[in-house]
Amino acid sequence: MQGISEQHIFVFLVQVFLLLILAKGLADVFTRWKQPAFTAEMLVGLLLGPSILGRFLPDLYRIIFPDDVIQRAMLETVAWVGLFFFLLNTGLEVDFSSAWRQRGDAMTIAITDIIVPMTVSFAACLWLPDRYLVDPSQRSIFALFMATAMTISAMPITARALHDLRISKTDLGFLIVSALSVNDIIGWLIFTVTLGLFTQAGVDALKLAGLLGLTVGFTVFCLSVGRGLVDFIFSKIKARQTSPAAAPLTLLWLLGLLCAAVTQKLGVHALFGFFLAGIMAGEAKAISERTRQTISQMVYAIFVPLFFASIGLKVDFLRNFDPFIVAFVTLISVAGKFGGAWLGVNFTKLARSNRLPVAIAHVPGGSMEIVIGLIAYQYHLIAEPVFVAVVFSAVASAMVVGPWLSYALETRRRVSILEYFSRRGILPEIKEPARDEALRQLCERAATLDENPDAEIFYQPVLERENAMGTAMEEGIAVPHARVPSLKMPLIVFGRSPAGIEWDSPDGKPAQFIFLVLTPAHRDELQVQVLSSIARTLGVAETRRRLLEAPDADRLWGALRGAFGSSEIVRK
Repeated sequence: MQGISEQHIFVFLVQVFLLLILAKGLADVFTRWKQPAFTAEMLVGLLLGPSILGRFLPDLYRIIFPDDVIQRAMLETVAWVGLFFFLLNTGLEVDFSSAWRQRGDAMTIAITDIIVPMTVSFAACLWLPDRYLVDPSQRSIFALFMATAMTISAMPITARALHDLRISKTDLGFLIVSALSVNDIIGWLIFTVTLGLFTQAGVDALKLAGLLGLTVGFTVFCLSVGRGLVDFIFSKIKARQTSPAAAPLTLLWLLGLLCAAVTQKLGVHALFGFFLAGIMAGEAKAISERTRQTISQMVYAIFVPLFFASIGLKVDFLRNFDPFIVAFVTLISVAGKFGGAWLGVNFTKLARSNRLPVAIAHVPGGSMEIVIGLIAYQYHLIAEPVFVAVVFSAVASAMVVGPWLSYALETRRRVSILEYFSRRGILPEIKEPARDEALRQLCERAATLDENPDAEIFYQPVLERENAMGTAMEEGIAVPHARVPSLKMPLIVFGRSPAGIEWDSPDGKPAQFIFLVLTPAHRDELQVQVLSSIARTLGVAETRRRLLEAPDADRLWGALRGAFGSSEIVRK
């Protein structure tokens, strides 16, 4: 039996080096253009694969990517590891507890955004010509796979767009992420069960029902008992004061392997197990935001770029580009997801001006659509032209969501944040060392401004919101906020803590600039603009320096007026 030779190792190292350096270099450029990094990574694979290099410089292509079974298997194995890490990290970003607490509006939006595009896509795919099917006798399974790929939304893409637009910490961003979390869970459950049905073709109805029951049962177990158990284990590890990132990463990987083994044994794909493991670990309060960022950076620095770059090596995208199927998949996918989310959001009490952003946020298929398409292609469920169409649809929808969201948020009338701010609403020095005590002090100041002696009216909803989803940003900024029914106008209080307060921020820095934002329950759309303006203005290093160096309340108020005087926000 032939083993791995020195030549195999040399070629493998060259392949990984080229893919990684080009993917990361081009991804940095795309990121500066506000475009998703995975688009650049796939473009590198397309350039080095049969589409470009193999077509115009075939001899060089065969030297770098020789037609050798062992050589292909080595790179394929690394790509699969990258895919496992990607699904693990995606699950880690899913906030199931928050989604459950938001289950009224979030569940409504998620359900309609599953049912509508699934129904439309499934019905449309049933009428595709036979040439797009590997096996025309399995048209229903093909249509179900395509419907799933065209329905699932890419939460990482939307989350990045929300972060770039500085609204990820708002209630609107909270609702969007919660709805997408439910969408991801249901979408992956449908996909993996369908894949199980396909791989176990010929099994009787009783066994198929058993497969569905076991899969749903294991999912429920992971999202209930499993979450508590994993949280307990991570808390014990944290109490031992081991490495803040290394120990959680090791345990996270072991958890992924265990869950993947279970789902694979059940008859569904191991990827679903990694996704569930990520969700369970994501609920662990012992894992700080800084540690989560470290894990995510490691995954996206090495493994994910190699996975997406390797996709371009699998198919000749130019030879298999079919304008009809590309347009078909793209239009139906985008229209179905937008229409489903738009229908759902109109069943909620969300402010009318915030409904369009929610619908837009569900449009990108992005990396998740590509993963499902790739699995379907490798299982010979879809032909190469259909896989190319799925990739094109995913890239196109991911590229438009940022500019489209930005346009939707910018079409509102401009006002000044100082309209809700005053000199009396400034605490030049918060001496409380803990977050909750600092929040109480800010709420007490807000109560004096609103001429309401009971600060608990503000404190309880602010604390509840903070515990549901932390509001710390980078560079020492925190924006705790809540909607208060008794308020008639928005109210902002600013507190400065020169020493800093631990706020579990993504960059690990303590909070020094804390803005308490209180808005009326019926005017929740203002929260988006207010928090976005604060994040944008305090994102300037010179502004933070002036606020930190102001010697007293009067100078601090002057610095705040200077910073926000030319900063405008929009309101409808």
